[in-house]
Amino acid sequence: MSRAPIRATAAAGLLLLTAAVVLVPPGRAQGPRADRAGRRIAAWSADVRHTAEFTRYGNDNTRLDDWTGGDGTHSVRLPDGRTLWLFSDTFLDRVHAPPGPHGAPHHWRTSGTGGTPWLRHNSAVVMSRSGRAERTLTGGGAGAPGPFFPDPPGGGRRWPVGARVEPRVPGGAARVVRVLLWRRAPGSGPWIFGEPRGTEVATLSLPALRLEAITPAVDQAAVPDPGRRVLYGTAVVPAGGWTYVFGGDDPPTSPASSAYLARVPAGHLADRGGWRFWDGGRWRRRAGRAVPVLRGGGRRGVGSAFTVVRDGSAWVLFTMDTGGDGSAGLRVVTSYWAGAPQGPWHGPHGRLAPPRPPAADPRHVAVYNPQAHPEFTGGRGLLLSYDLNWLGLPGVPPGPRINGAVELYRPRFLRVRLAPPAS
Repeated sequence: MSRAPIRATAAAGLLLLTAAVVLVPPGRAQGPRADRAGRRIAAWSADVRHTAEFTRYGNDNTRLDDWTGGDGTHSVRLPDGRTLWLFSDTFLDRVHAPPGPHGAPHHWRTSGTGGTPWLRHNSAVVMSRSGRAERTLTGGGAGAPGPFFPDPPGGGRRWPVGARVEPRVPGGAARVVRVLLWRRAPGSGPWIFGEPRGTEVATLSLPALRLEAITPAVDQAAVPDPGRRVLYGTAVVPAGGWTYVFGGDDPPTSPASSAYLARVPAGHLADRGGWRFWDGGRWRRRAGRAVPVLRGGGRRGVGSAFTVVRDGSAWVLFTMDTGGDGSAGLRVVTSYWAGAPQGPWHGPHGRLAPPRPPAADPRHVAVYNPQAHPEFTGGRGLLLSYDLNWLGLPGVPPGPRINGAVELYRPRFLRVRLAPPAS
């Protein structure tokens, strides 16, 4: 679960969420090369197919210990054509048809035994080559499902983010899935969902998707200020023999994070010694030398979870508009572009307000965590998911509202078309 809704709880009464798109002309970059590389949000539409498939799967009560809702929503295409979808905090339970509690016209959830829904810190969903969600991967035992990536010793949670298929050993034919994990320790205050501690790499076998190992990649526990700790993996992009890994910090008093960049040789995500961090001019071994490639402040900045894709010669970053008008960080997606992963990043360019499901109090429904899924890109444009949550009201915990309106804790999908900057 993203911290974005928590940041804005105090401003929840100011939210006025819409489902309209407003296109803002991008700022003109300098030089003809930059103009050719530039990208802006040109148009978007709802992707009904993927939204409907996760609705179908979540509402299916064939099993009562599988996915009915979650956020995070990262994906990776497997060699046999299946897709592995990775989720952070996940509900595993039964879904009931309307009417819900107190006559609410929504599907609603309970646990398989009729009590409080099971909430686990992560899960994965396997989708067939034809695009049908088929099974949920969890840990634990029969009747007591746990997170697929087990909670760290001493408590806290692991949230899966970006993933890649890599050789099991460099140059080898056998392949595995490497999944980047955000490790969080028990926290309070602005870190009620966990204090950031570092980034790990999980290895999954193929084709069975068995969890084989979890190893450290970037340890941040020694950084005194938790708000300055950088978690890597919100976007993982291959290019030119490297895997570029984007991350962000976690400032508790600002809605805008700063974006950071690391890279490893292609196929070496699990090689801790191969990680290098951009310091503004060079790639460094020490994570502490990293500086932001996109610094939060003023009209600029990223959400704690953002996404990056390549489009031709351009690198395009999608994020909630954390530098917007105070509520935009929970209702509007914007974008930046660069000619190289380390920048300079130009923007923000273009704005879209994704549709939300009907709600009795729509001002308190938060949109967050846009994520690109380039493995599904086709003639209709880039597939982009976003997550939905409920901010809560004074004295009203969010759990019952999310339980009573299943649509509020499932991903929805868009098709986004990009275009060069306007002349």
